[in-house]
Amino acid sequence: MSRIILALAAFACLLAPLAGAQTETPPEVKAIVDKVDKLYRADNSYARMEMRIVNPNYQRTLTMDVWSEGMKKTFIRILEPAKDRGVATLRVDKEMWNYFPKIDKVMKVPPSMMMSSWMGSDFTNDDLVKETTLLHDYHARLAPPADAKPEYYYIELTPKAQTATVWGKILSVVRRSDYMPVYEEYFDEKGNKMRRIDFKGVKELGGRLIPAIMELKPLNKPGNVTVIEYQKAVFNQGVPAETFSLRNLQKKI
Repeated sequence: MSRIILALAAFACLLAPLAGAQTETPPEVKAIVDKVDKLYRADNSYARMEMRIVNPNYQRTLTMDVWSEGMKKTFIRILEPAKDRGVATLRVDKEMWNYFPKIDKVMKVPPSMMMSSWMGSDFTNDDLVKETTLLHDYHARLAPPADAKPEYYYIELTPKAQTATVWGKILSVVRRSDYMPVYEEYFDEKGNKMRRIDFKGVKELGGRLIPAIMELKPLNKPGNVTVIEYQKAVFNQGVPAETFSLRNLQKKI
């Protein structure tokens, strides 16, 4: 669904600072970016995850199944709570749809809504289905701060001209030893830090090490936090082609 579900995450590294004067990212940096982009994905994948949404007014928890195929197909279906059971999201290439079983209606998500909240959480539609990728949609350079820790890469990502995003810059911090993400900070076009995602609980799921927990805090909304936790994951075991179809989107469960 994270920068999800998988949904859900991404980062990168190296070269050229100024937005209008970016140079091509070096091959070794592309390898790092590509690995982080695909950390929660594979040729195909399945995951069961829990999303906990907390703000000063309420708390709620969603349990959902998420399937993906490469970087271009994602399917999410909510299992709990009962009132949201069957709500589903489908993304194929750059098109996205939501299905709401209570009204039995499919709604296509326009590009202008990709940065809007998904199911009332602090994650956006784009975070969950990853319409953009760091490898193809961002310039990257190493940008260690004055207090940088030697065990981390500090990577500044700036969107390419054609990239549809509200972020002016992303700072991604990755472990040098294995390119495991540690945290990301997101800045608006004026350079204001707007949100932070921490990656925690690294463990083996589906035969690979991944951070099982992603904790997002919007810095302009005190008291808000959304946590995604992977309960299980399977990679490269095959996903039926009909999974990523409008017919499956409207399937009753």
